[in-house]
Amino acid sequence: MSPTDNQQDVRTIAVVLVATILLGAGLVLGISIHKAPDASAAAVSKAALPATSEPTTPATAMVGEDASVVVDSGVVKFYFASGNADLAAGALAALGESIAAAQAGKRLVISGFHDATGDAAFNAELARQRALAVHDMLVGAGVARTDIELKKPEQTTGSGNNAEARRVEVVIAD
Repeated sequence: MSPTDNQQDVRTIAVVLVATILLGAGLVLGISIHKAPDASAAAVSKAALPATSEPTTPATAMVGEDASVVVDSGVVKFYFASGNADLAAGALAALGESIAAAQAGKRLVISGFHDATGDAAFNAELARQRALAVHDMLVGAGVARTDIELKKPEQTTGSGNNAEARRVEVVIAD
């Protein structure tokens, strides 16, 4: 064997080895991506519920640790991630019936809730910020401030579900 043939064999082996390593890494990455749950898709599917007056699945079945929005018997319920006041995707769409009702002369009542864990003052302030986020979205959608009533944040007790307690409700008043 000549030295040139030996160098070419080494190069061929190196190329095959590098290609095998890249293929293996790509396979592992592809499998891990395929098996990982898509949290953003779950949040979007929760948030994409129609804003109708028909009862939907009870909110407690939809509540997790991520932000979501559910329309339950005409009440729009916004759920928030712990320590966060960001609204879920689809929040404006879920408010469609409420916005239409306000534009037809009805009042909207926004109630913020929080759980009993942690600092009560912090939780009440966070519930207020969450209610104001919903309020600001309604005002941005054309609802007059005078058609919106903000209730004082309330502490939820006894449910045992802190994710359920981290919510803001929008109710169409009679």
